[in-house]
Amino acid sequence: MKINELPFIMIKCLILTIIIELVIGIIIGIRNKKDIANIILVNVFTNPLVTSIPIFMYIFFGYYLEIISLILLEIFGLLSEGYIYKKVLIYNKINPFLISLILNLSSYGLGLLINKI
Repeated sequence: MKINELPFIMIKCLILTIIIELVIGIIIGIRNKKDIANIILVNVFTNPLVTSIPIFMYIFFGYYLEIISLILLEIFGLLSEGYIYKKVLIYNKINPFLISLILNLSSYGLGLLINKI
């Protein structure tokens, strides 16, 4: 992986994340157009950080710092998205932090699976 590949990787990850999280969100009952737009916007802000920083860490410092940064950033993303969902989502049948956990685990797990294929 080279640094000049980063923009393409980030775009691919963002698009896949949005698609996966929207599908899972619809499956768990999120149907309001504003809620769907908020899921997209939240990912537009959090996904580039969670994607790019671990790649930089891998390129410049190696695998172990990539993993550490990925874990810390995923936790930060999960908590910050949960907080934003708590403030903005109209959908209230599931705790917003649980929604964040479900969406993030789904997109991360399916993303890993897609990358293996």
